[in-house]
Amino acid sequence: MTTSTPRATALRAAAFLATAALALTACGSGDPSDGTGPAAATARIPTTDVVSGVKKDPAAAKLLPAGVRARGSLSLASSVGSPPSATYLPDGRTLAGQDIDFADAVGKVLGVRIKREVAGFEAILPALGSGKYDLGTGNFGVTDERRRTIDFVTYVNDGQGFAARKDSPLRKVTSLRQLCGLTVATGAGTTFETTLEENAHLCKEAGKQPYDVKTYAEQGALWISLQQGRSDVVMSTINGLRYAVKQQPGLRFLNEFKRLDVGFAFKKGTPLAPAVRAAVNRLKKDGTYDRILKKWGTGPSAIATSRISPPEVK
Repeated sequence: MTTSTPRATALRAAAFLATAALALTACGSGDPSDGTGPAAATARIPTTDVVSGVKKDPAAAKLLPAGVRARGSLSLASSVGSPPSATYLPDGRTLAGQDIDFADAVGKVLGVRIKREVAGFEAILPALGSGKYDLGTGNFGVTDERRRTIDFVTYVNDGQGFAARKDSPLRKVTSLRQLCGLTVATGAGTTFETTLEENAHLCKEAGKQPYDVKTYAEQGALWISLQQGRSDVVMSTINGLRYAVKQQPGLRFLNEFKRLDVGFAFKKGTPLAPAVRAAVNRLKKDGTYDRILKKWGTGPSAIATSRISPPEVK
């Protein structure tokens, strides 16, 4: 049995999306200068700098615990998978994504250095509880179950959605009963997996065949399963699905299923939450917030104000 590092996993996922992007332009000459070669694929990950001009806000920084102000840094665990949340640029080293920009911008507002470490999605929340990191990002949806052991500071609203092949008879999923008898691909350790598991009884109650849930730690493998017909539908983040289907031929976004607030994650009872909330709200006030969303094409995910561990969106 082989193991894979979070960096290697993310690289493979990014490579798959880049390959899919090239497939969209395969009918061209392949000359980078004509918009159909490798340059066209790499251009799909925006690199506009929307963070470096962010200024420190003394009022927000003052809310940080004295120990954090003294050391001048925050340790951050980042789950890196696919855009627009977080991915690697083609150099295989540089991180990019909405989560990356928001964390870096918050650090600037608070006047601290973000010491980022890439970690697996499933490992981050337990690691926060043990005190290994100060905070984490991974497009973590704020659920009532998670709020029992984790604190959140919200910065966008995303949620759950579905995608399928264009030849699928599915057009919109309004009830999980529509998935009965189908194979559903989703990410391991996610709210999507939890939702599917908690509602598996619906098919039995309806007298139908159960749906089969296939979980994947790697986003690339998830999409390959759909393209090759080993899965009938993908359940994932709304923003991630919209981005991915634009890169891959033969797939389409079905619909939003449920909206969820997304937040920076912290150990329960953290004293950091008020400062980070103030930083996010400062970014909204100075326009950086909107610039980040515009860069990643996620304008509909804007929130009115950042909150600390709000109730789950029902």
